[in-house]
Amino acid sequence: MSKAKLKKHLLSLTKEQITDIVLELYDARKEAKDYLEFYLAPNSNTELEKCKKTIRNEFFPARGFSDKPSFAKCRKVISDFQKLKPEPAFVSDLMLFYIEQGCEYTLEFGDMWEQFYTTLEGNFDKAMRFIFLNGLLDCYYERIEKLIDSVSDCGWGFYDTLQDIYSEYR
Repeated sequence: MSKAKLKKHLLSLTKEQITDIVLELYDARKEAKDYLEFYLAPNSNTELEKCKKTIRNEFFPARGFSDKPSFAKCRKVISDFQKLKPEPAFVSDLMLFYIEQGCEYTLEFGDMWEQFYTTLEGNFDKAMRFIFLNGLLDCYYERIEKLIDSVSDCGWGFYDTLQDIYSEYR
């Protein structure tokens, strides 16, 4: 169904019918519940911390060892957070946090496989593009440089690639 058809249908309903639909949606889908709760009482800091905890747990679970963090899950956490439409600074913070966790993971457990680095590099590029397009580079340059410097001894040309990506946006 297109948005136009949906809008036309919703306009034909009473306020009470629309309220019932929204309440059913709230009960039926966790994503809808999260969105509506954020919409009604937006607290970007709380949501950001919740997202950071989920990402951190992918790399450093409270119990045991994560032998293969799920990059897909981390990207979904970021994507779901963006759908809430917080200020770009919050999204930038989360995007960088994700890369920082990957860097900390490789520093903690040694060199990783090539795809690990390639995936982080791609996500670093997305983060840099987002930060640049939202005019936030000045707010994050120290943090970004610290992140890059922290992986100067990593293999697979990881450090050099991060430096190259960063230099595109400076």
